[in-house]
Amino acid sequence: MKVGVLAVQGAVSEHLKHLESCNVEAVAVKNRGVLKEVSGLIIPGGESTTIGKLLEIFGLADLIRTRAGQGNLAVFGTCAGMVLMAGEIMDGIKGQPKLGLMDISVLRNAFGRQRESFETELEFATFDHPLTAVFIRAPIIEKAGSGVEILAELPEGIVAARQGNLLASSFHPELTDDLRLHQYFIRMCREFQ
Repeated sequence: MKVGVLAVQGAVSEHLKHLESCNVEAVAVKNRGVLKEVSGLIIPGGESTTIGKLLEIFGLADLIRTRAGQGNLAVFGTCAGMVLMAGEIMDGIKGQPKLGLMDISVLRNAFGRQRESFETELEFATFDHPLTAVFIRAPIIEKAGSGVEILAELPEGIVAARQGNLLASSFHPELTDDLRLHQYFIRMCREFQ
């Protein structure tokens, strides 16, 4: 099984390293040919507007929407990736690019600027003990539709959720040594192969 990391901008190498540590074939996705070969795709943190524009320029956005919509591609968006996956970006700029995959409404940079980044121990619905979550200019899920499973919350709001073959987190699991969230996503990829 191949799991890809969108490699147009953002924290690509860290996700690839985590996937390799989970014993799956990890590939950088830069074109439609590679995108067609993967069972799962991680959309990393970075700058959501830039990533969204590059998805359109490289002709990847429509293929991600189609494959995810058909249920034969699992997608995991972290931080900026979560923003791109949202059906609604509450504070987006005019013409804000998005994939619109999940029935969630997000607020970009909900936790403030870069200097307000933080780590916290986070209770996660499917894990028996907390994970360390790193938040960097992180978004938050303000609203989630009825088909969305809430996996983790902070007092400010929802920070991780799943909707079928779609997974989103406000934080950066690739910046810790904990592989559980990547392993969870790999299990999702196998479910939807």
